[in-house]
Amino acid sequence: MAATRDYTITGKRQGARRGGFTLIELMVSLAVVAVLAAVAYPAYQDHMRKGRRAAAQAFLIDTASRQQQYLLDARSYALGAGAMAALSLTLPSDVAPFYTVAVTPAVATVPPTYRIEATPVAASAQAPDGVLTLDQDGTKTRGGNAGW
Repeated sequence: MAATRDYTITGKRQGARRGGFTLIELMVSLAVVAVLAAVAYPAYQDHMRKGRRAAAQAFLIDTASRQQQYLLDARSYALGAGAMAALSLTLPSDVAPFYTVAVTPAVATVPPTYRIEATPVAASAQAPDGVLTLDQDGTKTRGGNAGW
């Protein structure tokens, strides 16, 4: 004798579960994703800040290298507002939105000196970094503290 099953008028078996997710299951999974995002986003922002800082530091090192070559050619450093043009440098696109770069002093000194400063744009994510500097002796500072 075959087992009988109860069927509804529509022809589907009673008590059978439909495929899909319940609202509770969707809400729980959404909550899990939200917690993971809340933990991961600050770490991502910190990683991006470090990457932009590294790009600015690389640009400062490149500028210092060009300054040394310029010193050999012109017997002085490229200084002031026209220093970047004299060194044939332009601020890279990954540095420009976050830092302004300047070479000081504005006039030649004896002995020749320079200081390259990358100042974070106030409204950018780099603002907590402080000013990055590099001088003719290779001394590096970040926010007034020694080293990068």
